[in-house]
Amino acid sequence: MKNTARGYVDLMKLRVVELLLVSTLPAMVLAAKGFPSFSLVATTIIAGTLSAGSANAFNMVIESETDKLMARTAKRPIVTGLISRRNATIFATLIGILSLIIFWIFTTPLATLLSFIAIVFYVLVYTVGLKRRTPQNIVWGGAAGCMPVFIGWAAVTNSLSIPALAFFMVIFFWTPPHFWALAIKYKDDYSAAGIPMLPVVATKANVHRQMWFHTILMIASSIWLVISANLPTWSLVITVVLGLVFARELVALKESSPDYGKTAGKIFQWSITYLSLLSVVLVAAQLMA
Repeated sequence: MKNTARGYVDLMKLRVVELLLVSTLPAMVLAAKGFPSFSLVATTIIAGTLSAGSANAFNMVIESETDKLMARTAKRPIVTGLISRRNATIFATLIGILSLIIFWIFTTPLATLLSFIAIVFYVLVYTVGLKRRTPQNIVWGGAAGCMPVFIGWAAVTNSLSIPALAFFMVIFFWTPPHFWALAIKYKDDYSAAGIPMLPVVATKANVHRQMWFHTILMIASSIWLVISANLPTWSLVITVVLGLVFARELVALKESSPDYGKTAGKIFQWSITYLSLLSVVLVAAQLMA
């Protein structure tokens, strides 16, 4: 029973969800121009966790056969037989519906709609439509991972704004270098599964160039965010410094490096740290503004 319960939790990929929620709270603080009520934050986080967990569980159902081919995913609960595809589908559906009910009752109609769109986009557009068809899958499919910004903002205001769009674009451009760094590390896995992640089908030079392109736009978007949200100058300075550190990590990703995969792993880890620190800076800046 304990293992089965853990299996359902694993279907939700909570480590990924945790990363998504890092952008939800600062979006809510920026939208409220202060800290929203605890009840609103709590219900939004709970509903957001269930929503993202639902999308991740549907993803595992759809990709259960592919997951068997990758060492990184071979121990997922559907692959091991701990949970059947039928039960996983029921679970994904139920927590998805529950998330929308919580959003509708405790937040706003727009947040509810955006959450529904995020689930559908991740499952149908990214997992079904893009992932196995184009090496740019994570670029466009990654938009689903940006939706917590809009959802958090809409949960507070039932509307969106220019700073919300700027924050969305920060996550949008952050996602490709973050994920491609992971894909470099697990290139053989993706190749074995026939998934055309960019590092699988493109040269190292091309991957590096595209990572730079998105990183530069991420830094530009973060500057736009701080300015459009009228945050203090000190937060702009720190935001730029964080972006430059991100860029410095990319410099180390040299084609000829014998530690190419290890360097990519460091970039992946730093990208998580970057987003977490940026979120802290945004919250602190708004509360101190």
